[in-house]
Amino acid sequence: MTTDAGLGRIEDGAVALLNTAFPHVGAVIEQEGSLRCLASCAVRRRIPLEEATLVAPLGRPRAVWGVGLNYVSKAARTGRGLPEQPILYLAASSGVSAPGARVVIPQSATEPDYEGEIAVVVGRRLYRATESEVWPAIAGVTAANDMTARDIMRATGTPALAKSHPGFTPLGPSVRTPEDFTDRDAIRVRTRVNGELVQDDTSDGMIFPVPDLLSRLSWFTVLEPGDIVLTGTPAGTGQDRACFLADGDEVRVEVDGVLPLVTRIVRPTDASQHDHRLTEPAS
Repeated sequence: MTTDAGLGRIEDGAVALLNTAFPHVGAVIEQEGSLRCLASCAVRRRIPLEEATLVAPLGRPRAVWGVGLNYVSKAARTGRGLPEQPILYLAASSGVSAPGARVVIPQSATEPDYEGEIAVVVGRRLYRATESEVWPAIAGVTAANDMTARDIMRATGTPALAKSHPGFTPLGPSVRTPEDFTDRDAIRVRTRVNGELVQDDTSDGMIFPVPDLLSRLSWFTVLEPGDIVLTGTPAGTGQDRACFLADGDEVRVEVDGVLPLVTRIVRPTDASQHDHRLTEPAS
C-alpha cells in the first residue's frame, strides 16, 4: 500500500513502512515489473493500520482500460445477449482517486452509479500476447469503483465521457500479488452501499476471463508496466436497481485479500455548478 509516510505492507494488522525511495506502488511496478523487490526492503517503523493515511497506491497510471458487460450476471440482468467481443474503452487517468476520497458529483451528472470491480495491474509489456502469457505478466490485483454517469453514457454513447469526471475511478487501497491467490480464476468482488450488499460475484462469472481479456486487448494496443485494466462489474449496480448515488452515500468495494475500498459521495447543490462543462475535483 501507499501511505502519506511512504510505502508499506500489512503485517499482523499493522502497516510496516518500508525503507525505499519509491513514491508509490505504481512506480515500483513501472520500474521493476513486479512487487518482489519490496520483500527484501527493511522495515523502518510500524504504525497501526487505523492510523495510516492511505493515498492512491498506483499514483497516476499511464492508461486505465475498462470493459463493459463482462459478467454473465450483468448480461442476464440487462436482458442482453453475451457479447462476442469485449466492449473496451479508455478512461482518463486524471479520474483516479485515493481510497477514502470524497467524490464530488457534477450537477450535469444526474444518474451517477457505482461499479465494483477487480482491477489488474500490468507488470510486463504485453503485445499480441497469448492467454498463457497474461497472468505471469500481471504484477498486482486491487479493487476499483468504476463510477459511471449513466445519463451521460446514454446521451453521448461514449464511455470515456461518462467515466472520466474527477475522482470517478477510485483504486486501492492495497495491492495483492497474483501468486497470493489460491484460485486466480475465482476472485470474489462485493459492493456495499451504505452497508447494504448490492453486488456479489467472482471472476469465475466473467464472460472474458482475465487471460482472455488482456490477450485480446494486447492484439490492438501495447499494455505497459503500470497500466491498469478494470475487468468489468457484476449485476447489482444502481442501473440494475434503479437507484443512483445520492449525497452522503458510502460505497465499499471488497476484493479478496485487498483492503476495502471506500468512497464517499458528495452532491453539491451550489449554483456554481450550473455550467455543464465544469466539474469540481474530488478531494
